[in-house]
Amino acid sequence: MNKEILIERLKSLGFKEYESKVLLVLLKGIPMSASEIAKDANIIRNSIYDILKNFVDKGYCNEIETNTILNYQVIDPAIILDKIIHDYKIKYENKLINLKDTFGELRTVYESTSEEVEGPDKNIQLIRGFNKHRVSKYIKLVEASKTEILNMTGPRRAIAQEANEDAIKFIKSGGVIKTLSQLHNNKELDNELIKLCEIFEKSGEQVKLANFNLPNIVIFDRETVFINLSGDKSVPKHKQADIIIKNKDFVSHMCDLFDNYWNKSLTIQEFKTNTKNHGI
Repeated sequence: MNKEILIERLKSLGFKEYESKVLLVLLKGIPMSASEIAKDANIIRNSIYDILKNFVDKGYCNEIETNTILNYQVIDPAIILDKIIHDYKIKYENKLINLKDTFGELRTVYESTSEEVEGPDKNIQLIRGFNKHRVSKYIKLVEASKTEILNMTGPRRAIAQEANEDAIKFIKSGGVIKTLSQLHNNKELDNELIKLCEIFEKSGEQVKLANFNLPNIVIFDRETVFINLSGDKSVPKHKQADIIIKNKDFVSHMCDLFDNYWNKSLTIQEFKTNTKNHGI
């Protein structure tokens, strides 16, 4: 490979230009004096000593003492590679520890100051973009709930194989979960949804099915409304958003809406009976 290309590649790995030139000379594999290496690498002789000392300290080459002069000989490049990989891992792990520690402290600062925010914006939050962040907000609302979770969902594929542990824990502690799911008007998908709802029902949830359009809304303890706005498939994922609203009048209206939809919907058994009677 072209010598200049090798130098550029070594530089991209963290070697300085003179270090790259010295390493290429050493890779001849023969013992050489500092002056010979400097001459062959075409670099200033005074700068060679620090480079060679650094290479010896890192274990890239051996320093061979003779009666008259010190010679330097590179070790097996495979061993150098192992040493560099080891150094990279240590640096990465240290940076990762530092990153986690720093952001752990930043999160403490954020949580302590965010609770002090006053004004109308405190009761309305718009969460946009990265999905995991939006999910974490939802999970925090679930974990903070004490008495009741009212859940309306639009059409969804059945992906759960068992009831959510948090939901089971909430119900066992005396909480009430009502889940209202929108049907697909597709036999195969609706059968999947029924199986999913039956799993929820066995865990203690109250479940009903709606044959009309539903918004994706969850109401926590009749105090907080979580609105998922990702139904529009034309909106890119990074622009999708959720809204969290803590406003008594608005929450009251959403509860009325839920109760109205709940009363108009079918239990699983009612849906199965209607389907059987109509030969669907």
